[in-house]
Amino acid sequence: MTTKSLGNPFSKDTDLRHGQSCPCEPCKNARIEAQTPLMSSEEMLEQAVESAIVRSVFGHSDIGRRSFMGMVGGTTAAAALASVFPLNEAKANILENLGPPEKTDLNIGFVPITCATPIIMAQPLGFYERYGLNAQVIKTAGWAVARDKSLSGEYDASHMLTPMPLAMTLGAGSVAEPYIMPAVENINGQAIVLANEHLDKRDPSQWKGFTFGVPFEYSMHNFLLRYYVAEFGLDPDVDIQIRVVPPPEMVANLRAGNLDGYLSPDPFNQRAVYEGIGFIHILTKEIWEGHPCCAFAAPLSFATELPNTYGALLKSIIDATQYASNPDNRIEISEAIAPTNYLNQPVTVIQQVLTGTYADGLGEVQRVPDRIDFDPFPWQSMGVWILTQMKRWGYIEGDVDYKGVAEQVYLASDARKVMTDLGYDAPAENYKSHMIMGKSFDPDQPEAYVDSFEIKAD
Repeated sequence: MTTKSLGNPFSKDTDLRHGQSCPCEPCKNARIEAQTPLMSSEEMLEQAVESAIVRSVFGHSDIGRRSFMGMVGGTTAAAALASVFPLNEAKANILENLGPPEKTDLNIGFVPITCATPIIMAQPLGFYERYGLNAQVIKTAGWAVARDKSLSGEYDASHMLTPMPLAMTLGAGSVAEPYIMPAVENINGQAIVLANEHLDKRDPSQWKGFTFGVPFEYSMHNFLLRYYVAEFGLDPDVDIQIRVVPPPEMVANLRAGNLDGYLSPDPFNQRAVYEGIGFIHILTKEIWEGHPCCAFAAPLSFATELPNTYGALLKSIIDATQYASNPDNRIEISEAIAPTNYLNQPVTVIQQVLTGTYADGLGEVQRVPDRIDFDPFPWQSMGVWILTQMKRWGYIEGDVDYKGVAEQVYLASDARKVMTDLGYDAPAENYKSHMIMGKSFDPDQPEAYVDSFEIKAD
C-alpha cells in the first residue's frame, strides 16, 4: 500500500499509478485545478486501503479500472462492489488488526537533548523490542541534519521539534513533503538562560542589542522566545539578534561570549549552571504551562506503506512516553540515557532536569517536578498556535488553513487509539484553549489572534 493509492479509486480521472506528491506536470496541474482539501491521516489511510482493494479487483490494471468507471460511473461501481464485498468492514479490519511489522530494522534519528527521552530510552529499556522492532536510535548533530536525513529516507522516523512537520508539510524552509506527527515527546522542558555577566538584567526590556541562540528556526524555542520578548515591547527582528545554534554548541558559545543567552532544550540550560557560566532566567513552563516541545514524526508514506510497522513504532513511543511521565522512573531513565552514545552528559545534570530539583545559578535550589514532563497526545490546537506564530513572524504567508494543516499533521486520532489500547487515558477532544503569558488562545479564531499582536512581521 503506497501513497499512490490516495486518489479516488472510483473516478475515471484518477491515475492511481501516480502519487499524491508526484512531480509530473499532469499531476501538478490536476492538484492546482482540483484544489483538493487536506485529508486527515485517518482519511488517508482509509482511502489507501479502499484504493488497494479496488485496484486488486481490476488486477492492478489502472487502464481497465478507469475504463470501467467511465462506462458505469463511480457511484454505480461503488454500490456494486459494496453489494458483494463488505468494503467498510474490510477497511476497519485492516486498520484495527495490524499484523506483524513489515519492516523490523529501523533507523530513528534523535538530537541529544532530554526532550528526546522517550525515543532514546526506548532502546536501552526495551520498548522497541517489546513491539517486535529492532530500532537503532542515531545521534544527530542538529535539526537541519535530522530534517534532511528524514527527507532522504536515511531515517525511517525521527525525533523532531513540534513545528517541523508542519513546516515540512507546507514546504516552509524545505521541499514540501507530507509529514505526520502522531505523538508529542515532551511538554515544558526548556528555559531561557543568560550569561552570568547579565545578572543585573533580569528585566527583558533591558535586552536590546542582545544575541540569543535557538536550536532551529522552526522550533518552539524560537517562537516562545519571540513571544516572550515581544510581550516586553521588543521586536525580535529588530531589537535583538536570534541565531540558530545546534544544542550541543550552546554552552560553548555562551562561554565564548558569542551569545548573551539562549532559549534551549535541556540538558544545556542546566549544563550552563553546572559549568558556572550562566543562570536560569525563566523556565518556559512559566511562559506557557504544558506547551509542546519535541515529537515523534515521520513521512506520511511511512504510515501508508508500512502500516504495521508504523503502528508498532507508535506503540513503542507512546508506551515509553507514559513510562517517562512517572516521576518514580526518572532516576532510572537518567542513567539509561546519559551514556556517550545517547546524551553524553553527567548523570547529575540529567537528573536535575528530569526530577526538577535543580540549582538555578542564582544560589538557590529549585523544586519544580514538572520542569519537564511527558505527554504523548498531539493537541491539534497546539498545531494551530504554532501556525499562528509562523504567520505572525513571516515564516508562512497568504491564507492559511490552520485547522486543515494541523489535522493533517497532528494525528490525534492515532494517538488516542494507541493510548486507549495500551490502557492509558486519552483526551476525548482534539482542541482546547491555551493560556500563554496570561492571554487565552482560542484555536477557533487563529487569524484574529495573529491580527491582535502589535509587534509582528510587516
